[in-house]
Amino acid sequence: MPAQILITNDDGVTSPGLLALKQALEVVGEVTVFAPDRNWSAAGHSKTMHKPLRIGRVTLADGSPAYTTNGAPSDCVGLALLGAIPNMPDLVVSGINQGGNLGHDITYSGTVAGAMEAVVGGVPSIAVSLDAREWSDFRAVTGVVVRLARAILAGGLPANTFLNVNAPPVPSNEVKGVLVTRLGQRVYRDVLVEREDPKGEPYYWIGGEPPTGVVEDGTDYGAVARGYISVTPLSMDMTDYQFMEKLGEWLGE
Repeated sequence: MPAQILITNDDGVTSPGLLALKQALEVVGEVTVFAPDRNWSAAGHSKTMHKPLRIGRVTLADGSPAYTTNGAPSDCVGLALLGAIPNMPDLVVSGINQGGNLGHDITYSGTVAGAMEAVVGGVPSIAVSLDAREWSDFRAVTGVVVRLARAILAGGLPANTFLNVNAPPVPSNEVKGVLVTRLGQRVYRDVLVEREDPKGEPYYWIGGEPPTGVVEDGTDYGAVARGYISVTPLSMDMTDYQFMEKLGEWLGE
């Protein structure tokens, strides 16, 4: 039986990045698409617990079938792992996201949440993003994902670990290479925008300029800023082991 690959995203089932990822991974195994029916960007690792989830079937732009749901990316993966699709996936790939998921972005990202939900369920995963606001050439990043998918299916990943891939906003022939990185430092410039509705009641938007970051060697943001594809291994174990001893001193242990 061929390897079973599940693809999801947070931009919605009609996203060009999702289709590009699906078509690239068909050379690796049997691909099933299960993605939200709308955009869930910045949804984080949400889980629908207090309303019904519905599953539908749609046809992608290349004529292939896909599953969709009214839930979040993490719901798509959770439903799949609970048996909502015929075959249990051997690998989950979430993306390709429109916009980078670098540094602190991972805590907000619905794309990353899809990969995290897979790890919670014991399935290895990859989150994939293109650091661009306009869709461009996917060939370089999908090539890297295909290589990673084959390696993971052959040898697995450490427990609680998944990969976060980010590509720069340049044509594939201008990508300088691939770097293994750590998380970098995002710089957010959010502002609160207050407006009034027709009844005179205030409402709010969180606006501001797009985030930037600190260009530092060895980081995901630094790599992408310099034209490289960044691959960051992330762990679900967020314990700060270095601080544990100091914390114990505070508590008199």
